[in-house]
Amino acid sequence: MTLQEALKTGRTLMESEAGEAAAAVAAMLAANARAFAAIGERLRADPPAAVVTCARGSSDHAATYAKYLIETMTGTPTASAALSVASLYDGPTLAGKRLCLAISQSGQSPDLLASVEQQKRAGAYVVALLNAEDAPLCALADVVIALKASPEKSVAATKSYIASLAAIAALVAAWAQDDALEDALDTLPGQLERAFALDWSPAVAAFADATNLFVLGRGYGYGVAQEAALKFKETSSLHAESFSAAEVRHGPMAIVGDTFHVLAFGGSDRAAESVREAAAEFRGRGATVLLADPAGGDLPALPAHPAIEPILLIQSFYRMASALAVARGRNPDSPPHLNKVTETL
Repeated sequence: MTLQEALKTGRTLMESEAGEAAAAVAAMLAANARAFAAIGERLRADPPAAVVTCARGSSDHAATYAKYLIETMTGTPTASAALSVASLYDGPTLAGKRLCLAISQSGQSPDLLASVEQQKRAGAYVVALLNAEDAPLCALADVVIALKASPEKSVAATKSYIASLAAIAALVAAWAQDDALEDALDTLPGQLERAFALDWSPAVAAFADATNLFVLGRGYGYGVAQEAALKFKETSSLHAESFSAAEVRHGPMAIVGDTFHVLAFGGSDRAAESVREAAAEFRGRGATVLLADPAGGDLPALPAHPAIEPILLIQSFYRMASALAVARGRNPDSPPHLNKVTETL
């Protein structure tokens, strides 16, 4: 869709596809229910010593969410693989009992495939979260979780990212046998529809002329802060950086003043309190700060299980990000210099 078409219709492909996330999540959960149960049973019977995630871009932001969820619910150390170690340096990998969680839309980037293959040779159990079900990554995986998001035509990923987060939550819920998270996932599709309808238009007005922006999150919400910062850059040509509300205090906060803009993602868990504190401090310095928080903030947000709230926040964000891009004269469906599938070596 061209920018002129978006201006005429008031809707972009990005917004339309983000609006399909609820249906995608419902389809993904239904299609993979037995697979999640089987993965959980295997991981409990033969616990991995560690989890290695393999992903880039939005998928790597989903991997950040996975790290917090896996470590808090199972205690298993989780780290993101540096894909270039396998693809450029041919670095060695010690053999060991690991879970390799590969997350991808296309499943065909050479560096991703090289890293997953390296992990598999070292004895890892490979689970792939994948939107393209006929991708080369399928051949390397022990189990493929089909994200069921259907093809995305907009360069900006939306529903596939949300489906990835939901798949991670379902996998961890099955592994940890967490009934509360299982129940929350049952209601997630309906909540995504409600989250998409929330009015975040104040953010469009606040950020329309912004030049520098921080996106804050912490814990379960840090991965969606990373994703939001990427989307600001991708779709609105807006320089945005993501920070943990804890990490932002170690230097970056020194540059925040009355010309700065901040979007903060809150929540109902302990980590969100530091987000609110950082947002209040930046507001006191004169920065334009918008807090999205189910506990009450500048932007509406739905209360849910703490691990589900970030998924709902990013759903609300996507609709706003599309509108912001159009307001700034950008086409979020076809950003300059970007392709839908990025193949890195």
